[in-house]
Amino acid sequence: MYTLKKSLGQHFLRDENICRKIVAAIQQYPLSHLLEVGPGAGALTKYLLKIEKINFKAVELDSEKVEFLKKAYPSLQDKIIQGNFLDMEKPFAGKFMVVGNFPYNISSQILFKILDWKEYVPGLVGMFQKEVALRITAKEGNKVYGVLSVLVQAFYETEYLFEVHEKSFNPPPKVKSAVLRLRIKTRPLTIDNEKNFFLLVKTAFNQRRKTLRNAVKNLFDEAVLKEAIFGQRAEQLSVDDFAQLTRRMSQTL
Repeated sequence: MYTLKKSLGQHFLRDENICRKIVAAIQQYPLSHLLEVGPGAGALTKYLLKIEKINFKAVELDSEKVEFLKKAYPSLQDKIIQGNFLDMEKPFAGKFMVVGNFPYNISSQILFKILDWKEYVPGLVGMFQKEVALRITAKEGNKVYGVLSVLVQAFYETEYLFEVHEKSFNPPPKVKSAVLRLRIKTRPLTIDNEKNFFLLVKTAFNQRRKTLRNAVKNLFDEAVLKEAIFGQRAEQLSVDDFAQLTRRMSQTL
C-alpha cells in the first residue's frame, strides 16, 4: 500500500474511463518514445504499459510510489526514474511524447521545462487545474490571457479536450480539472531571439494594466515607442504581435 502526500500535491486519478480517454488522446500521435510525468499509483501507467512497440519511461519523485509501482508492475523495473522532472536530463536521445496527471502545484513549471525541450517534444497530453488550462489556451483579449498563453502558443497548438470532475480523484481536489493536448506547430513563428521574446512577454504582462509604452519602455528606443501598438495593453496583443515586436526589440538592444 501507499500513503497520499499533500506536500507533493498528490491527487490520484481513479476514474478508469478518464484514464482510458487520456491514453487514447496520446495514442493519436505517432508514438515511439513516451515519458509519463508523475505516475503516482499507476492509474495511467497500467494502460500506457500496454501500448505496443514504444519505449516507455516514467519519472516519479516520491520514493514510496516508486517502490509501489515496481512491485505492482514488474515490467517497470528499468523504466521508472526516481527524481524530480524539473531537474532531470532528457530521458531519451531523440524525440518523445509526454503524458501525465501533472501535480498542480508545479504544472506551469512543467510546461516551461517542456518549452526548454520543445525541439524534442512534439506533443503532450496532460491533466491541469482548470484555471491553468484556461490560461494556457486563452486567446488575446481574454482576461486570463497571459505569459503562459503566449509562450506556449508561440510553439504549440493547444487543444482543450475535456473537463474532469473532482470525484474522479482520490482525494478529490478543491479545484476543477481539465485535460489538454499540445501539438508542436508545423509552421512555427519566426522569432529572431527567443531570449528577447521571453523577456518581452514577461515584462509586458508584469504590468499588464499599463500600456506597453509604459510597461516595456526600457526595451525599446523612444522613437519606436511612439508607434500605435504601444498604446495597447499586453492582453490585447496576439502571439504574432509579440513575435514581431521582438524583432524590433532585437534591433535596439
